[in-house]
Amino acid sequence: MVALLVIIAMLALLAAMLLPALASAHDKARRINCVNNLKQCGLAFRIWEGDNGDKYPMDVSTDKGGTMEYTDGANTFRHFQVMSNELSTTRILFCPADTERESNFDEQLNLPEYEKFSRLKNRNVSYFVGLDANDEFPQRFLDGDRNLTADTAPENGILKLVPGQRVSWTETMHVNQGNLGLSDGSVQQYSNSGLRNALQNSGDATNSWRISLPE
Repeated sequence: MVALLVIIAMLALLAAMLLPALASAHDKARRINCVNNLKQCGLAFRIWEGDNGDKYPMDVSTDKGGTMEYTDGANTFRHFQVMSNELSTTRILFCPADTERESNFDEQLNLPEYEKFSRLKNRNVSYFVGLDANDEFPQRFLDGDRNLTADTAPENGILKLVPGQRVSWTETMHVNQGNLGLSDGSVQQYSNSGLRNALQNSGDATNSWRISLPE
């Protein structure tokens, strides 16, 4: 009986030691998945740009296939929606750590991808879009995790940022950390301090620019 209790105690101790490591590995896997999603999104943006006069959808009028007329409101999904051919699947718009988003496009709806894109809404998107991203400033934020907050609250889905502004990640998704896709096509993982440094060094320090959040 004593031996059995010792074995149970040892197993409980072993489980207590392993569970944090397993949880950490799970979080790391989800973050890597998120990084891969943003890399594919960045590639889609650049392919679309190459086919449309070296401009991102946000700089091209809707009558020419872009989303320029949707840059003044909560229309994040539309900037991804017009790149359906380049993105190929709605799956990459969903971060596995984003428990507040609806991922039903791949898990519940038995629909072809073009139909999923036609039904896309902000509630299915985990990533923001940098409305003023361009090649002139390669370190500007093109897209990234939506759990971004700043000194000023977003207005109608648009968060205005200025280099040097206090900006941070919320606990949602990657627990006060996050991933950013930059205009040069790279994806970076940032803590709150790293995020502020990235904003400070993203371009013209006098320039105010806008983030479209999928609210």
